[in-house]
Amino acid sequence: MKKILFQDTSFRDGFQSVFGARVLTEDFIPAVEAAREAGITHFEAGGGARFQSLFLYCGESAFDMMDRFREAAGPDANLQTLARGINVVALSQQPKDMIDLHARMFKKHGITHIRNFDALNDVRNLEYSGQCIKNAGLHHQAVVTLMELPPGCEGAHDVDFYIDRLRKILDSGLPYDSICFKDASGTSNPQKIYETVKAARKLVGENVILWVHTHETAAQGVNQYMAGINGGCDGICVARAPVSGGTSQPDLISMWNALKGTEYTLDVDITKVLEANSVFKECMSGYYFPPEALRVSSEVLLSPMPGGALTANTMMMRDTGTLDLYPQVIEAMSECVAKGGFGTSVTPVSQFYFQQAYANVTQGTWKKITDGYGNMVLGYFGRTPVEPDPEVVAIAEEQMGKPRFEGDPLDILEPGIPKATEILEKEGLPVTEENIFIVGALQTQGGNKGLDFLKGNFSVNVRKNKPEEQPQQRQGLGTSVASKVSGTGENFVITVDGRSYNVTVKEGTSEVASVTEAPAPKTSSAMDEDSPDVVAVTASVPGNVYRVQVGVGDKIKENQTLIMLEAMKMETPVASPCDGEVVSIEVEQGQVVETGQLILTILPS
Repeated sequence: MKKILFQDTSFRDGFQSVFGARVLTEDFIPAVEAAREAGITHFEAGGGARFQSLFLYCGESAFDMMDRFREAAGPDANLQTLARGINVVALSQQPKDMIDLHARMFKKHGITHIRNFDALNDVRNLEYSGQCIKNAGLHHQAVVTLMELPPGCEGAHDVDFYIDRLRKILDSGLPYDSICFKDASGTSNPQKIYETVKAARKLVGENVILWVHTHETAAQGVNQYMAGINGGCDGICVARAPVSGGTSQPDLISMWNALKGTEYTLDVDITKVLEANSVFKECMSGYYFPPEALRVSSEVLLSPMPGGALTANTMMMRDTGTLDLYPQVIEAMSECVAKGGFGTSVTPVSQFYFQQAYANVTQGTWKKITDGYGNMVLGYFGRTPVEPDPEVVAIAEEQMGKPRFEGDPLDILEPGIPKATEILEKEGLPVTEENIFIVGALQTQGGNKGLDFLKGNFSVNVRKNKPEEQPQQRQGLGTSVASKVSGTGENFVITVDGRSYNVTVKEGTSEVASVTEAPAPKTSSAMDEDSPDVVAVTASVPGNVYRVQVGVGDKIKENQTLIMLEAMKMETPVASPCDGEVVSIEVEQGQVVETGQLILTILPS
């Protein structure tokens, strides 16, 4: 009987798929120890969104988390992370020196395996990053990314395309230790999985280890794994309760049961696994489980959204009070996939699709080309599987002010280590390799989130069920945190049919003490009535105030960036409509704003 290898993804993809990657290290380490006691030896321990989310939402260093994970898992466990080709684990593409530093730092902090993929299946994006992984002494798992196309779409993503990508990996000389077929959206037809793995096995021979990775989002996962196993794969990715199923991976015990009566099995002691699951459930009992993370979402078969991104996106929509737009955004994704060149819907391309769909819904179709989507269709992330729509390309060229790029993205990226070193020295911070990577990897258009973290300028935003368990976090619509009012109860802002109400609940009870209509946000019209000579600047999109870049009394120029808003990992600059002087600033960093809400006022010069 063949023992199928398995990786326990609970502590990376499980966390990302269920909690949007927002989990504090101290809360889950006992569950890692329990899994070790149950005999589990291969864990997904970080990478992907579980790198940046530690800094952005948890107020923790991902490197410290990896050290704690290694200690809990023991010296002999295989610890695996996820890397995105030349993006590695960063918020944008990284130059060669940073790609090499990524591999060395993850090796230093206890990682043994790195799964390495490119969402465009552009093998060029795997070559240098894969070589760096091997040079660091790590197991390099090269990836072909999969998905099902929306109905009526044709363009790549069939068996022939995937085997062609695999041939390109083999022909490139890219060093690898194993191969993975990764379906982040969980949408691939099981028969296609079977035929792809069977053809791959014939191509690579019997000695190469083949893995299949999927999600249970559309309730296809167990069938996909059975198809992959019957086609000849050696390993699968599974999660454990309470973060299995739904947007996460198929459950370990469910897969063990599905293999009964076949010539395959998982080498586990189910009794011990159940004991470990009990510990894990207790560890996570205080966390808020979004309902969309736990259910079957068959709509992703029409608009492929990865399980690891779905909940992260809905969490961010909760942060900005726009969760009601989710169905419209998912529906709009199909067009973004079809016109964007059919890159696989996996990070970062899945985020590009979602961001563009979000912009199309909130600002009008193609009225605003988002940076990620625009750079993708223009070729700055590599070659898309098929040519993007010419009209969308032309719109992107016009809005972004740059032409299509046909070369290798690595060739136009300047070294990152000198720049990060200069930033650290200027700020008087220790110049360590870890700090260099943090600053280099978390640079954005509006600022450096890595630098913010190192300077202590961050907020913790982890959603828990009870206020007393809740870490300090940014206040906003949809948060479960309440502000105390004179010790008499909890005060909430609740929005019903577009109208906001202040609701006070008596402490220790469910009894409502008072309900009053909340004052509406100041708008430009209201300000114009009060101060006719003052120009009001309002938010064009809902989001968080990421950075306030001016102060009251500052002299400003027309088109100068005044405030940076952030929504769905997109930064939107708020520019001055005229020359003048800042009269008032009506928001603060971390605040959630609505479309049309007053941000600041200007006295024109």
